[in-house]
Amino acid sequence: MIIVLKPNVSEQQIEEFSRYFGEHSIRVNKWVGDQSTVLGLLGDTSAVDVDFIQQQEFVERVQRVSKPYKKGSREFHPTDTVVDLGHGCCIGGDNFSVIAGPCSVESEEQITLLARDVKQAGATFLRGGAFKPRTSPYAFQGMRAEGLELLRHARKETGLPIVTEIMSAAHLILFEDVDVIQVGARNMQNFELLKELGKLDKPILLKRGLSNTIEEWLMSAEYIMAGGNEKVILCERGIRTFETMTRNTLDLAAIPLLKELTHLPVVVDPSHATGKSSLVAPMCAAALAAGADGLIIEVHNDPPRAMCDGAQSLTPAQFTEVMEKLKALAPAFDKTLNIFK
Repeated sequence: MIIVLKPNVSEQQIEEFSRYFGEHSIRVNKWVGDQSTVLGLLGDTSAVDVDFIQQQEFVERVQRVSKPYKKGSREFHPTDTVVDLGHGCCIGGDNFSVIAGPCSVESEEQITLLARDVKQAGATFLRGGAFKPRTSPYAFQGMRAEGLELLRHARKETGLPIVTEIMSAAHLILFEDVDVIQVGARNMQNFELLKELGKLDKPILLKRGLSNTIEEWLMSAEYIMAGGNEKVILCERGIRTFETMTRNTLDLAAIPLLKELTHLPVVVDPSHATGKSSLVAPMCAAALAAGADGLIIEVHNDPPRAMCDGAQSLTPAQFTEVMEKLKALAPAFDKTLNIFK
């Protein structure tokens, strides 16, 4: 349920009104806009007297929310959420931010050189896998804790905030100074992990599952937000369909649909979605045109020798070309390419 208050409502009235709902074990989520204040009620509202609420002189209207996701709903939070890490590093709003780096951290030299390359090209964040979920148990599983240490070293060298994937809640202690924690497609419905991430005050990049619906994806975001962490970034990375000529099928229609349904920022992963480096550049432009807030792109200095996903990785030179095109295109779609400062 949401309650829209009139512009002249006082803070004292809001506090007293909120206490009334607290007596019914209902949590109140307050959003203050330019024209009005919105109270979102979380919990069992069946016992709430709607007539009593509507009779209050400072209440403009009462509306029940039918969607199963509440805190992520645009009805609860009408304006776009911007996840801001400071130093110009933000995702959402009028910004278009790019996260770039290798699929896997392979060595100190590799990740440091790539961090410098993607920063020079205009990336806002550095990505790199330390823990790697692989289909085959015999495939490279990542450098794990050592890989995280190398990412921190690259951050020290360049200043770029780091984005890396967590596999288990047991690893949380290792991620204490990671700037953005990524939840991969295979863990999108690892609800125990999502609950633990909800206790953090840290941005979470939540990838869509391989075969999950948009509502299931938003419900996973709700798990994190229900725990108190509202710094959630959604990532469309392609879904599994009958098509076999690309690694996955990039669901570009999900982007404008999500913009209608939720206030959370949305980024697109064209690398995993297509699986082919030749398709990454056009899908980057398409994601920008569809309304995305950013991209997460795989970049490797020597793709043929990459230990993971070389076929979908751009070289630093190719990445620079993509960034130049995005800089030219962004203003046409009311976006500003966000460059690390």
